[in-house]
Amino acid sequence: MTQFLLGIDAGNTLVKAVLFRTDGTEVASEHREGNSRHPEPGHVERDIGEMWACAADAIRGCLGKAGIDPADIAAIGCTGHGNGIYLFDGEDAPLLGIQSLDARAASLSARMLADGTGDALYPLALQKPWPAQTGTLLSWLSRNQPDLIARAAHVLFCKDVIVHFLTGRYTSDYSDASCGGILDVPARRYDEALLDALGLRECGAKLCPLAEPSDVVGRVSAQAARRTGLAEGTPVVAGLVDIIASAIGAGVARPGDASIVAGTWSINQVLTDSPLCDPSVFLSSTYRADRFMAVEASATSATNLEWFLKEFMADSLAAAGRSETLRLCSALAAEVTPALDLPLYLPYLYGSPESSAARASYFGIAGWHGRAHIIYAVMEGVAFGHRYHVEKLRAAGAAMSTAFLSGGAARSSTWPQIFADVLQIDVKTAASSESGALGAAMAAGIGVGIYDGFEDAASIAGIRADFRPDPGKAAILDERYGRFRELAKLALGKGAVQP
Repeated sequence: MTQFLLGIDAGNTLVKAVLFRTDGTEVASEHREGNSRHPEPGHVERDIGEMWACAADAIRGCLGKAGIDPADIAAIGCTGHGNGIYLFDGEDAPLLGIQSLDARAASLSARMLADGTGDALYPLALQKPWPAQTGTLLSWLSRNQPDLIARAAHVLFCKDVIVHFLTGRYTSDYSDASCGGILDVPARRYDEALLDALGLRECGAKLCPLAEPSDVVGRVSAQAARRTGLAEGTPVVAGLVDIIASAIGAGVARPGDASIVAGTWSINQVLTDSPLCDPSVFLSSTYRADRFMAVEASATSATNLEWFLKEFMADSLAAAGRSETLRLCSALAAEVTPALDLPLYLPYLYGSPESSAARASYFGIAGWHGRAHIIYAVMEGVAFGHRYHVEKLRAAGAAMSTAFLSGGAARSSTWPQIFADVLQIDVKTAASSESGALGAAMAAGIGVGIYDGFEDAASIAGIRADFRPDPGKAAILDERYGRFRELAKLALGKGAVQP
């Protein structure tokens, strides 16, 4: 009997269900797109019921495409965006879903950094407060909406919501908790001192019990089976935060392997066998007792091209579809040779690594520049944003000679080469275009004994393409990156761009 694994990947917009054979071959996939709400400036929320409806419909659609017996699915793994916050009350009713692009806690996080709270948190959480961090958001809610916090009985991460609706269980895993700033990362446990520093001692009981990502935490309920078409009783594992799932699904499994995820967030990470304790690095996360990720991240990546497509290429999207429009963008960008007089783009639609108040902008557009130059500037600007984070990791002592690229940028025929040229390292793209879902499916396979750990599971992730840097472009891209950084400082009032 052929066995299958189902990976569910819940991002800030799309929810995907992807069915794999146990050798990593993709059988079928389906996705549904949800809606974000902006009830106030800086607030980014979603309807939790709609999120589950998207997941359930995607699962049913995926099974319909695959044409398999759902009983042949050995296990299910979920992944989802990190941070943000999802609250349920004691009667299992959803209360609030805040996404990882939210900025309502920007002032609070700035105060916590200024008053020394961030320094007190760092030795435990291995990160400092930032606006959409789960711990910071929970602290903001406790100060600004205490009645809501009083009603809340369960604090979940994105993928935990899907696990809950599938199984009826409230649970989470170490990878999400460590990214969310509510875990003592070196000790891998919740810590009262950490919660006290956040003013959240009373919220400790609301945090979900933690499991290893590959632990079976429940089984598909009768209600979920009716809604999705899955077989009742199918095992469901705790799952992983998306940055770790995408890295594993792309083939990262051994210390020293690097992963770049270019999606909504710019994720840049290196796998280590012990936590990287350097306050200049965004965070360190853990997904098993002897594996950690040193992570540099910001909301500055491929979502910039998605915005460009929706706002300036809507006609092409309507006439040709998203895939064909993306191919057109790649083809246009491939026509451009880097030069000093090309426009520069700051990819700060949702703030910069230094400030949530920063904004995206073009600089240096001239009358002879056309659509190809504008698209290239977006792709290059996103890659420059990743370079900023990679340089911070290198400065902290993390070696990075080869990177596995996943996320939206990896699907382009041109963008990975831009990454290789900008970073001046070899860039490999994963064979599966759904590395996050594959990483979640790998965790599911480990949970039911199909794979012997993550190294074994990662062996099924193939490489689609290998991009080597062009040394002839290094000097010009270094100079353009220098100007990019000057512009970034100017955007924050920290400097001026020289003519």
